[in-house]
Amino acid sequence: MPIKKVRFLILLFSFVFTMSFSQSKKIQEKMTKEIKKTFSIEKFKIDAVLISDAINTQLPYKIKPTTFFKIISEDVLLGYAFVDKAPSKTDSFDYLILLDKNLIVAKIKVLVYREDYGAEIGSKRWLKQFIGKTKKNKLQYGNNIMAISGATISANSMTKAVNRFLKNLEFLYQHKIL
Repeated sequence: MPIKKVRFLILLFSFVFTMSFSQSKKIQEKMTKEIKKTFSIEKFKIDAVLISDAINTQLPYKIKPTTFFKIISEDVLLGYAFVDKAPSKTDSFDYLILLDKNLIVAKIKVLVYREDYGAEIGSKRWLKQFIGKTKKNKLQYGNNIMAISGATISANSMTKAVNRFLKNLEFLYQHKIL
């Protein structure tokens, strides 16, 4: 690939990456807070995990270039962060999945919930059941993930979103991308 094309792609990615965070500064701030708290660290950087188009088309759920990141401190990989949206009854909510360096779920957090009902999915008590899950787990709402009365759609949506992400992790790990 010619150097000019590579430079253009890098600049384009940097612009898109920067714009995505400038449009959602609130999300970025919440994500930073959760990373600091979960990994007990003040200084770190996040680098996008770049997934080629060829791999992305094979994933069960496409990963956008502005949603999956490595968390690095002093050139040491601490873990990964995945931030995305999932549908609720009439809108969507933003959520964050933090993984340790071994690809084990360290924390899940609902960052922004936009409905009048169903916000119970943001409770620490409900979300803690995802901690410790790995790419080998298959999650089923109402089976190995507790149901929530009054938040059925959102809770089911969150379970499906986490399950899809874990399936992606399995694929990325098998293909030596992670």
